[in-house]
This record gives sequence, C-alpha cells and structure tokens, in this order.
Amino acid sequence: MNSSSELPDIDEEKAFHIIVRFAREGYKTTYGNYGYEIYLPNLIRAYLTAELKFNEHGVDSFMPSLSPSFYAAAWELCRRGILRPGVTKHGEQATADGSSGNGYSITPRGREWLEQAGQYDYVPIEPGRFARLLDKNGERFGLGFQERGQEAILCYSAHAYLACCAMCGAAAESIILTLAIEKTGHEDKALKDYSAAGGRGRIEKQILDQQPASIQNEFRGYSSLLKYWRDSSAHGQKSQISDNEAYTSLALLLRFAIFSNEKWAALTKVQ
Repeated sequence: MNSSSELPDIDEEKAFHIIVRFAREGYKTTYGNYGYEIYLPNLIRAYLTAELKFNEHGVDSFMPSLSPSFYAAAWELCRRGILRPGVTKHGEQATADGSSGNGYSITPRGREWLEQAGQYDYVPIEPGRFARLLDKNGERFGLGFQERGQEAILCYSAHAYLACCAMCGAAAESIILTLAIEKTGHEDKALKDYSAAGGRGRIEKQILDQQPASIQNEFRGYSSLLKYWRDSSAHGQKSQISDNEAYTSLALLLRFAIFSNEKWAALTKVQ
C-alpha cells in the first residue's frame, strides 16, 4: 500500500480522463453512491486506492486539494452534455453533498459518446493536452494557424462540428501557405498565387515537386480530407458533418502539423 503523504499531481485534464474512464468501466467503492451514477468523492477514493494503491484510511486528506480539478472536469463534461448534475431518476436518494457539486448522472447522449471506445482519450478540452500539442507543433506556421486551430477546438467543444471542420481546413491552409512562402521566398507572390483560381492545387504541386512518393502521398492524405470538409462546410446544402468527422478533422490537423514540421527541410528545399 502507498503510505506516502505526497499529493498526487492531477490537473483538470487528467481528472477529465479519469472520470470518463470510470464512467465507462465503473468503479468499486465501499461507500454508497446514493442516487447518483458518479459520486465524485467515491470516484476519487477509488482512483487513489485502486490505481495509486493509497491506504483507504488516508485518502480523505487529499480531497480538499484534489477536488477542484475533478469539479472543473465534471463541469466540462456537463457543458458538453455527457454528464448532468443530479440523481438518475425521480425517487432516487439525493443528498445535500451530492447536490452541491458531488453527484452526477450520465445523459443519453453521454452513454452513446462513452461507447465510442478509444475516441474519448484524445477529445480536446481547453486549455488541454490537445490545445497544447497544437500550439507546440504550430509555432512555425504563424498566428493564423494558431488562431484557427484554437477556434476549431472551441467549436468542437461547443458541438459546432461544421464550424470545427471549417476552421481545421483554414488552419491546414496556413500550413500549406507557410511551406510555400518558405520554399519560394516570396510571400506576396505565394499569397497571390494561392488566391487565384486553381491556386491551391498549383501551390501544393510546387511544394511536392520532386518529392518521394511516400511524402507526396502522406501530404495529400492530410490536405485532401481537410480540404474536402472545409469545402463541404462552405456550401449552402445541409451538412452531414458530425462528431466523428469533426474529431477526425482535428486529429488530421495535428498530424499534418507534426508531419510538416518533421519534413520541413525536404518540403521547403528548392530543387
């Protein structure tokens, strides 16, 4: 048993994923959950004892310090419609402690979301791991990329999936433009060419000129799907873009940024 008195390092991001995992898999507790599916004090106790092997009799001393991260994470899940405060149904036992921020139930949408195995682990929260990764890998691509990337994350968090895909496409264009400007050395010309009819295709062709097939295929794999969703979002027809497409769009944007950073020398080399 872990008898350490050192406080575990659990921020909102980590607490978010702990709650999601326990909501999916359940958790064992010697205490009652009353009429709630998620009772935060019990969930925190279960994490500390089952995962970190703390002595059950000493975990309550960590509650005041750890609870703010879990309260913030639970509120984020409520904001997204995954959890809601309160008991599961009428007639279940409510408590003053549960009603003050400790007791939650899973919404119908939340059950569907939790069943999408694996996806939840990378769902971005703000300010969260995904946002930090996007910033870290996007410094080279300028403020336009960072602004659009953050807007995409905010749109996803607000369930505005159509807008999320549009912003991902715009951020991807910032990557392509930055590569073109670096390769040609002429910012004004690159911007003018890109804005002209068919300019995006010509700019990409210029970037990929004489590149190995593996680099060309990976580049187009990222850019083509991001362009498709951005173009779809710009049309006046009803969109079929859902959570899955928006999530994939965010993941592709991050991978595109990482790929472009890793292949920067090759992609910007003047042949």
